Amino acid sequence: MQVKRRAFILGLGAFGLSACVGGGGSTSGGTVSRAADPGMSPVPNAGFDAWVNAYKSRAAGRGIAQSTLDSAFRSAGFLPGVVERDRNQTEFTRTLEDYLAIAASPDRIAKGRAALARHRGTLAAVESRYGVEAEVVTAVWGLESQYGERRGSIPVISALATLAYDGRRGAFFEQQLTAALRILQNGDTTPANMTGSWAGAMGHTQFIPTSYLEYAVDFTGDGRRDIWSEDPTDSLASTAAYLSRAGWRKGQPWGIEVRLPAGFNTAITGRGKGRNPADWSALGVATADGGRLPNHGSGSILLPQGANGPAFLIFNNFNAIARYNNAVNYVIGVGHLSDRLRGAGPLRASFPPDSAGLTMADRQDLQRRLTAAGFDTEGSDGVIGAKTRAAIEGFQRARGLPATGEPSLALLQMLRG
Repeated sequence: MQVKRRAFILGLGAFGLSACVGGGGSTSGGTVSRAADPGMSPVPNAGFDAWVNAYKSRAAGRGIAQSTLDSAFRSAGFLPGVVERDRNQTEFTRTLEDYLAIAASPDRIAKGRAALARHRGTLAAVESRYGVEAEVVTAVWGLESQYGERRGSIPVISALATLAYDGRRGAFFEQQLTAALRILQNGDTTPANMTGSWAGAMGHTQFIPTSYLEYAVDFTGDGRRDIWSEDPTDSLASTAAYLSRAGWRKGQPWGIEVRLPAGFNTAITGRGKGRNPADWSALGVATADGGRLPNHGSGSILLPQGANGPAFLIFNNFNAIARYNNAVNYVIGVGHLSDRLRGAGPLRASFPPDSAGLTMADRQDLQRRLTAAGFDTEGSDGVIGAKTRAAIEGFQRARGLPATGEPSLALLQMLRG
């Protein structure tokens, strides 16, 4: 398995955090039950049927038994909703502030601490075997499926076959389809039970089929690597096994929040620009509370929202999480959530105002006032998503204003007035 592919599928199809983020009151995308989404039931498609027949010959040549093919495709079919999702992905990047507002929300932290307590014995055993702290494994679980609440319910064989036939990355998804058939052939699960996201990511921690084949483990000892059941044991252990093989070092942080001195040269920041903590200290870098930097080996400084936002000194374990998903916000999200589950407080540094000049507090106030005015944003997390934009449009139309759906200081002042 190539790391690049793993990062791609998590960002595109697993919707690990994006599913959970999307479920928030004012944000966009994501539903608890994707099976109920339009277009997620098979429809007749002659071209798809012809492709499947040709593919079966290729799969047989790769060692997939006829009995496996028969059972896997017996109820499989073309899913137009999968193609629509693939072709209409919104291209945008959340700021780290917005990302963490959801990834490490009070609700997610509370649920994570409850999950830690509920599965303490399992997580302790997993940590003992693989050397990955329980809070880190739980944080991945929280971002990928909201601690198992949103694992996806779309038939994986249908989804992967649809994308292999009519998707943008046919060869990639055909590889995933063949890997999924190997999983069935190995007896780890059944076609009916093999469900996941619209792009074929599965289980509590959203493994794609090729990653499953390489990293999934049977921690319960029942002879199956079962990441689909309500019991998360094999999923949690598989995630720890993945991070362990990615180079996780127990007892070391993923990174720490730091304070930069006035006039700091930001040109020396960024991944891959590592220095020893003593060298960073000599340049005036300190911990967020002004203390001396700990020595966890060479580290780089990241400024995800520029010089006016929080700064982080990242170490080796940052790279281990990045092997799971290479997006910087995702890695910081896992790291920060794991710190919060361990009892740490929120980030000390504040974030700069957004492009509209609004702070997080302003955006939350905007959402509360829109809702009070009868234009429900379905939450006040400060993240401007589809529901908030729709509420803004409704308010603007009611006032005879251009319906842009865009937040602004002027809009907030109008609501306050």
